[in-house]
Amino acid sequence: METNKIKLSTVVATILAIVVVEISSRFLISQKIVADFTGLGLARAAEIILLLAIVKVRHQRISTIGLAAPDIYNGFKKGLIWSVLFGAVAGICLLIIHLAGIQISGLFLMRLPAGRSQLAIFFLVGVLIGPIAEEIFFRGILYGFFRRWGVPTAIVLSTLLFVIPHTFGSIIPVTQLVGGILFAVAYEIEKNLLVPIIIHCLGNLAIFTFALII
Repeated sequence: METNKIKLSTVVATILAIVVVEISSRFLISQKIVADFTGLGLARAAEIILLLAIVKVRHQRISTIGLAAPDIYNGFKKGLIWSVLFGAVAGICLLIIHLAGIQISGLFLMRLPAGRSQLAIFFLVGVLIGPIAEEIFFRGILYGFFRRWGVPTAIVLSTLLFVIPHTFGSIIPVTQLVGGILFAVAYEIEKNLLVPIIIHCLGNLAIFTFALII
């Protein structure tokens, strides 16, 4: 599997790039130069470009992280199949939990922007730009690096590092925990990073849509 050949230097370089981008975006937002979600979107877009550039320079090709032009169609197709199957399973589980009298609306509660333009930017960032950046880093790079110590280790470590930034206080983000495991398993099985990207994008779309409705 080519995706287990991520170098330590690649991991270090991508982490440094993300830190620089995050600090820069937070400064721009704090100085009111850009709005919150606009700044976040620009940061994630910059991270996508930088991460791909670093992988390209360090490994001569981005297929090292499961991205290759000939596999685009197959990645989209399998990503949709995985999304439908997981959506069906998740729907059944949520229905069972609801019938058991357990409140599930809390899983979808989140602070959404009030204005239409900001809401549109929120969806663009959260449904498309953000998931792409996260999958490139957490699955393509980190999972690919950790995989040299075995699949279980790679799944656990990449998921743990994925969950930490989404944790607030002592509350464990269940959706990110389940999602991180699913994305890593899908990537391992399909060997195509587009698969977890599609699942992640559609999953976020469903969660944000529910949050908007309720």
